[in-house]
Amino acid sequence: MINTGPDWERRIADLWATFDDHEPEDFLAKVKELTAERPPGDAIAHYELASAHDSIGNEAEAATHYREAFAAGLTGSRRRQATIQFASTLRNLGQAEESVALLTAERDAPSDELDDAVTAFLALALTDLGRDREAVSLALGALSRHLPQYNRSLSNYAKALMES
Repeated sequence: MINTGPDWERRIADLWATFDDHEPEDFLAKVKELTAERPPGDAIAHYELASAHDSIGNEAEAATHYREAFAAGLTGSRRRQATIQFASTLRNLGQAEESVALLTAERDAPSDELDDAVTAFLALALTDLGRDREAVSLALGALSRHLPQYNRSLSNYAKALMES
C-alpha cells in the first residue's frame, strides 16, 4: 500500500520523536516498515532510511541512501537537512574534501534556519583538512549573530582570522 499523505508524515515524525526509546535495530526496522509504504525509489524514503542508518552509526549504508535520495530528486527542507547530514557522514567516513565541497555549495542556497548548521558542519570538515583558522572564523562568524552583545567585535575578529 502506497501512503505518502499527512498520516505518513505524522507517523514518521512520531517515530523520530521516540528515537531514544528504541534499540537501534528496532528503530531501523520501524523506519523500514514506514518507508516500505512509499513508492519504489522514493526520495523521501531514501532520506528517512539514510537518517535512520546515520543515527544508529551505519554511516556507509547511510551514505548510499543519501546518494539515492538526491538522485531521486529530494527537495524542500529534507534536501537541505540531507545535505548537512550527508556531509557529516562523509566527514566521518574520511571524505572531508567532499564534505567541504557539499557544504560550501550549500552556503549559496536560499537562507533558512539551517544556515548556521551548514556553517558548523563546514567548520568541522575544514578542521579535518587542517584548515583550522578558516573553521574558527566561520564558527565565530555564525556565533556572533546569536550573542546578546559583542556581535560586531566577534564578527570582525572572525574576519581578521582569515586575513592573517
